[in-house]
Amino acid sequence: MKKIITTALAIFAIGSISVAGEKKDIVDTAVENGSFKTLAAALEAAGLVDALKGDGPFTVFAPTDEAFAKLPEGTVETLLKPENKDQLVDILTYHVVSGNVPSKTAVTLDKATALNKKDIALEVKDGALMLNGDAKVAMADVKASNGVIHVIDTVILPPKK
Repeated sequence: MKKIITTALAIFAIGSISVAGEKKDIVDTAVENGSFKTLAAALEAAGLVDALKGDGPFTVFAPTDEAFAKLPEGTVETLLKPENKDQLVDILTYHVVSGNVPSKTAVTLDKATALNKKDIALEVKDGALMLNGDAKVAMADVKASNGVIHVIDTVILPPKK
């Protein structure tokens, strides 16, 4: 297991470095990794790609393809429909915090306010940073030119109000 995690970290780190040695932005870093195809498609459908390619800095709690696969069957397909764009934007912006919040800071917080103005509960449980008690940060502090990515294993859904 340790070897798999180390290999995944190495692959992710390599994917975040461009040929010129400069870091790529959050979107390009995630896309290059290959584990975020669903997230990339959702960002495109929501019209948020350009925003996350902006100056930032942003902290993105990025759900993997496996995290999206945990949602009830048909959920992703439904959210990607144009008529559900507002709901998709709400969910995706709930995964983004303004500013650069490295894991060493995140573990000291009990909440973070997402771009959609809703709070994400943060806690350390069994040595892992958890979001809303459900999503575990599987890989932290993946640096990008305009912020940081924390990879999570579960999609977090914003509260209704």
